[in-house]
Amino acid sequence: MHRHFHVGLIGVGLMGHGIAQSLLRAGHPLSFLDHPGNQPCDDLIGKGATSCASAREVAEIAEVVILCVTGTPQVEAVLFEPQGVLEGLKADQVVIDCSTAIPASTRQIAQRVAEAGGRFMDAAMTRTPKEAAEGRLNLIVGAPDALFDELRPLLESFSEHITHGGPVGAGHTLKLLHNYVSLGFTAVLAEAAAASRRSGIDDAVLLEVLGNGGGGGVVLERLRPFIASEDPSGFRFTLSNSLKDVGYYQGMVEGLEAEREVAGAICSLYQRMVDEGRGEQLVPELVALLGREGLA
Repeated sequence: MHRHFHVGLIGVGLMGHGIAQSLLRAGHPLSFLDHPGNQPCDDLIGKGATSCASAREVAEIAEVVILCVTGTPQVEAVLFEPQGVLEGLKADQVVIDCSTAIPASTRQIAQRVAEAGGRFMDAAMTRTPKEAAEGRLNLIVGAPDALFDELRPLLESFSEHITHGGPVGAGHTLKLLHNYVSLGFTAVLAEAAAASRRSGIDDAVLLEVLGNGGGGGVVLERLRPFIASEDPSGFRFTLSNSLKDVGYYQGMVEGLEAEREVAGAICSLYQRMVDEGRGEQLVPELVALLGREGLA
């Protein structure tokens, strides 16, 4: 019988709400930060979750604090600002960062948590809000071996596949590599679909040819409903979030002095969409945006 952890969740957005549902279903007591960016939480409260007014209060009441916020600036704010997690941190308490973040910053954040007496792991997520609610996320973890082993039963309550990538920062590094490949292929596929339409090829024929050959895979299946019938729900991720992640990847590879020629082109494409005010549109809509008449 696995022990139950009292979890403090900060960030009850689309992904965080699904994680919360899975934690409650697995029997873990849950407290969460009341925040305007949360999804409606009445269902969580109905199942016994409690709302907290500050991140400090979340840390004081919980054994393990899970962060599911947008990125590095939000992680740093919720941990280090007045009434933040660090003010309520207890000895040996664990902070799990499930956001997509900058690995160099993650290592510095982990150091500050350790200096305050706590322990830290990055547990970046892949998959979608649907899998979060089903307890079937993929997690990529950066943590010392002992901490990974200790927390694995908790992580399993909301994930299907868990990869221990290495020490702190490895989870966020692998997440950026993953998202660069995923969003990079999305950009390539969207450009190809727009070009295919201009050349008069039927969308169904393009999908058949790509699916039977070198274009088959997860990203094609996520974009397929939009290409076929303008349904963007297969990839519920915004263009502004795409730019953030590809931008984080750019920063990471610059720091590594790694090759980044293709990354620059992909980043500039997402940047242009955001600059044009399209940031809140979903990733599959890139197909239509790139196919507009008279596009320069």
